[in-house]
Amino acid sequence: MSAPLGLPMVYLVDDEEVLRDALAWLLRSRRLLSEGFASAEAFEAFVDRQQASRGSRWPQAPSCLLLDVRMPGLSGLALFDRLVERGLVATLPVIFLTGHGDVPTAVSAVKRGAFDFVEKPFSDNALVDRIEQALDASRAELESGRAREIVEHALAELTEREREVMRLVIEGRPNKLIADALGISVRTVEVHRARVFDKMRVGSAVELANLLRGAGQPSGAG
Repeated sequence: MSAPLGLPMVYLVDDEEVLRDALAWLLRSRRLLSEGFASAEAFEAFVDRQQASRGSRWPQAPSCLLLDVRMPGLSGLALFDRLVERGLVATLPVIFLTGHGDVPTAVSAVKRGAFDFVEKPFSDNALVDRIEQALDASRAELESGRAREIVEHALAELTEREREVMRLVIEGRPNKLIADALGISVRTVEVHRARVFDKMRVGSAVELANLLRGAGQPSGAG
C-alpha cells in the first residue's frame, strides 16, 4: 500500500507583499497551508530545488498555484509556459490572478491548460472555492499517477510466459484455447493465470482488463 498523500499546499506568487499576506491569512482561516514567493524567478528556483531532490515525483501532495499575471522580471505567463514544459500543470493547477486589462491573456492561458483565472478585486469565497477545486484536481491526478505506477510495477514482475497468458486471458479465450495457442497444458495455463491474477491483484479477466485500461496500459500490456 502506498503512503498517503501529504497535506494540501497553495503556492502564492505575487510581487505585492500585502496581497500575499492577505491571501495567506485568508487560506489560514480556511485551514489551508500556503507558501508565498515575491517573484516568478523565486518560485522557479524553488521548483528546481524540489525536482533536484525528488525528481518528477514533485509535488507529492495536492497543490495549486495562485499566480499574478504581471510582475517585474519574469512574468506570470512566462512562468506558466515553463511549468507547462515541465509537465507540472496537471498536478500543480494554476489559477491566475489578473487585473481587468489582463483578462484576454488569462483566458488564452486557460485554453493552454491553466485551471482558471480570478479577476482582482476578487470574492474571498469564490476564490477559495476555486482553490479547493484545483486541489481536488491535483489530488485526483496524483492518485491516478500512483495507480499507474502500481500497475507498471506489477507488470514488470510478470514473466514473459505470464504476459503471453495474460494477453490471451484478456482476449476472453478459455484455458483450453490458450493452452492450444501456446503449446502448453491446460494445467500450466491455470497455474500461470492464477499467478497473473495474484501479481496484478485482481480476481477476474474483466477486472484485469479494467485495471490495465484505467492505468492507460494497452490491453495486451506490451
